Amino acid sequence: MPLPKPVKRIDGISVRDFVDKHRELLKLEVVAGQRGLRRIIKEGSVNRPSLALTGFYKYFANKRLQVLGAAEMTYLRSLSQEVQKERINAMVSKGIPCLIISRNYNPLPIMVEIAEKRSLPILRTSMITMNFINSATLAIDGEFAPTTTEHGTMMDIKGIGTLIRGSSGVGKSECALALIERGHSIVADDMTRIKLIDERELTASAMELNRGHMECRGIGIINVGEMFGVRSVRLEKRIDLVVTLIEAGVSTEEDRTGLEQHFFPILGMEVPHIELYVRPGRDMARLVEVSAMVQALKMLGHDPAKEFNDRLIEFMSKNA
Repeated sequence: MPLPKPVKRIDGISVRDFVDKHRELLKLEVVAGQRGLRRIIKEGSVNRPSLALTGFYKYFANKRLQVLGAAEMTYLRSLSQEVQKERINAMVSKGIPCLIISRNYNPLPIMVEIAEKRSLPILRTSMITMNFINSATLAIDGEFAPTTTEHGTMMDIKGIGTLIRGSSGVGKSECALALIERGHSIVADDMTRIKLIDERELTASAMELNRGHMECRGIGIINVGEMFGVRSVRLEKRIDLVVTLIEAGVSTEEDRTGLEQHFFPILGMEVPHIELYVRPGRDMARLVEVSAMVQALKMLGHDPAKEFNDRLIEFMSKNA
């Protein structure tokens, strides 16, 4: 059983950092309250404050991004300026991080006045409300997702995200290089960053510093994209399989049937796990490639080992 890896969690992200990271994806622009960009978003989700605008604040998710769509803006316009001021001030008093207006609506004059006076950032996006909420939810969830690192090389092998791990010098990078030559893509070499998205999916990526590069012992650092083309590098991939390379010993006993399923724990998730023993003359890249293909079959509901075992039992029953 591997030792648990340190898990990184964040307590919040500033509005400024969120805007800087996702400005293009979410088509964001700051229209008021520039001084308030230091405010902290404390929950990884998005809220439409429809009830809060009516004066009902019980269960108000004040720590989240607050999105105003067509319905909310139309409702606010139906109120007197005095009531508008009261409702917006009340929301600001609850400590909301910012207001985001969708569909390129202009903020009401009273909203701009309050934003500048109380340092509340008001953002605007050209996206329709539901599309923005869907995209923003994924973006903010990624910021708050539990994160860890794993010493290993992450590959995309025929669509199967495969994390190749093992002790230093066992041949992970050499195996990955052979897989790249066969047309597969590398995500990260040596140190893989892993996030748990929506508490159900593990995604792997490289550190920004070494993205697209890998170390080959005796050669040094190589730029994978320049040598093998841009298709040989992926920015991110879901982890479907973990393959551990192990130096074979004299008394090594290997799994010869594949009937028993093993798992590797990462951030509380159990990932299918295969151990491959390294011996002189073995084509480890080919074995890792076949392991990924077997996992692809299992994900489609076909388990070759189980199917053969069932056929064998049926044959033995008929000839008993």
